[in-house]
Amino acid sequence: MTRVAAATVDGVFVVDLEEEWVEHDPLGTVEPDPVRVELPLVVSAAAAGSTVIAVVGRRPPLVVSYDAGSTWREAGGGLPEGRAVALSADDPDLVVFAGRNRLYVSEDGGRFWRALALELPEIEAVAIRD
Repeated sequence: MTRVAAATVDGVFVVDLEEEWVEHDPLGTVEPDPVRVELPLVVSAAAAGSTVIAVVGRRPPLVVSYDAGSTWREAGGGLPEGRAVALSADDPDLVVFAGRNRLYVSEDGGRFWRALALELPEIEAVAIRD
């Protein structure tokens, strides 16, 4: 079972990705690992192994590197403005992208995305809990 912790303005919501159920922890915290990315307009970034994904303040909202930041490609052309991103440490093809109030999941490294049905309060950070 893969779960995502989303820090919001109203506390932490833990979402099961398969069944899309939610638990609310009003006093919880989410501490994503800091990732330094030397690109302009970076909002958030996540890394697992040599895969690095950054949310940027432009369209499309993501850039992806499979060689630890040596080269980049754009991704997420259909996604809204981003707030945060998380990668699974066990499976770097599993990516969670946070828009303002919604989570989006990719199981192929950011090529194709599906929106989760639930809508959350304003999202500030996300982390995958494998």
